[in-house]
Amino acid sequence: MKKADMGLIGLAVMGENLVMNMESKGFTVAVYNRTVDKVDNFIAGRAKGKNIIGCHSLEDLIANLEKPRKVFMMIKAGKPVDDMIERLIPLMEEGDIIIDGGNSHFPDTIRRTAYVESKGLLYIGTGVSGGEEGALKGPSMMPGGSPAAWPYVKPILQSICAKVEDGSPCCDWVGENGAGHFVKMVHNGIEYGDMQLICEAYQLMRDGLGLSNEEMCNIFSDWNKTELDSYLIEITADILAYKDEKGESTVDYILDTAGQKGTGKWTAIASLDEGVPLTLIGEAVYARCLSAMKDERVKASGTYPKTIPGFDGDKAAFIEDLRKALYASKIISYAQGYMLMRDAAKEYGWNLNYGGIALMWRGGCIIRSVFLGKIKEAYDKDPALSNLLMDDYFSSVIKELVPSWRKIASYAVLSGIPMPAMTSALEWFDGFTTASLPTNLLQGQRDYFGAHTYERIDAPRGEYFHTNWTGRGGNTSASTYDV
Repeated sequence: MKKADMGLIGLAVMGENLVMNMESKGFTVAVYNRTVDKVDNFIAGRAKGKNIIGCHSLEDLIANLEKPRKVFMMIKAGKPVDDMIERLIPLMEEGDIIIDGGNSHFPDTIRRTAYVESKGLLYIGTGVSGGEEGALKGPSMMPGGSPAAWPYVKPILQSICAKVEDGSPCCDWVGENGAGHFVKMVHNGIEYGDMQLICEAYQLMRDGLGLSNEEMCNIFSDWNKTELDSYLIEITADILAYKDEKGESTVDYILDTAGQKGTGKWTAIASLDEGVPLTLIGEAVYARCLSAMKDERVKASGTYPKTIPGFDGDKAAFIEDLRKALYASKIISYAQGYMLMRDAAKEYGWNLNYGGIALMWRGGCIIRSVFLGKIKEAYDKDPALSNLLMDDYFSSVIKELVPSWRKIASYAVLSGIPMPAMTSALEWFDGFTTASLPTNLLQGQRDYFGAHTYERIDAPRGEYFHTNWTGRGGNTSASTYDV
């Protein structure tokens, strides 16, 4: 029997669907799961009659693989990945490849790449986005790790991934060690932001305009024919349209407490570590945390009752302003995400292809949208672009959107309707486009109470000064620290 092109460990939903995807593209796959009943059930069910080899042990899995052996792990992130690596290393030979397709934290992937390479093997940490359907029909994939491994897995990964209109694969080499998982982490952070922005638009229409689910479904469907054309807008319309067996809207019965798996939080933490102001994504994470305080929120709503004023203006014009505000905020979300990737690339020595990343996100993944094509064009035109907002296309678009954005933010604040992501995006924009911020006063405060020093506008950057503000302090100053 022909040996397998790829081995896969972990037959949960994503793992099973990736196997079916690989087999459908002409590859033979060997599979193993810690609970071997899953292997038997899979082979007897979905995999019946296909080029899929069921294995009851890791030894059996390795024995069924072509050299260099390629083992794709789709298992829970964290300790299980480290444990599996330890079990695989003694069974593999120099040049064999271990692939982690889970949502691992990028520092873990940096560490694991170095460790696996020290044992003579190669390692890839790849982000996989697209959920259950994407895994089966074509996900977006973001591989990074040992560069020497890429030629061996490239034909497989680029065969199974999503493709854009011209056939370009939504998968390419991202960079060394943890680069792939870092880019996937930022993808998920932007996903948090996109979802929160859509939810804020929904709440403004529901509570501010008093629109029905059917009316909102039609609005989101219409928006999906504009620059907002995206997977998340599309599924939002589907969710609002869905009715249960009693003919009632399911969305109205879903408890308003959000879960999270941690990748959005990791993005926010990474932004603090790098000193990059990812305000929108941070607010999206905190919004989920606030939603989890359901009992406290219900109690507080009784203590601080509010009446949202009825809307008596032009609803159609307001909805168009809201669409523009959503689009503007979405641009900010991506601009912030790209800022973080650019700083991390400097920190970790990654040579990231920013246009290529937009292409990888253009299809297959949760944040896929037409808008990503414009990001790719911006970075193809200027790979050294400092910020997405400085691109000619995006600067002209933002200038056109700002008036509507301000109207919506003002209405939400005056009405008491929370829109933390959309308003923080506007605040970030206003800060980013302000030449002189009040931080001169802040630096004066820091120097006053802690002798932390400051720079002067009439002296070269990097030259620090201290003032004896009270006449009682000395001339000794503290050392400076910048993130």
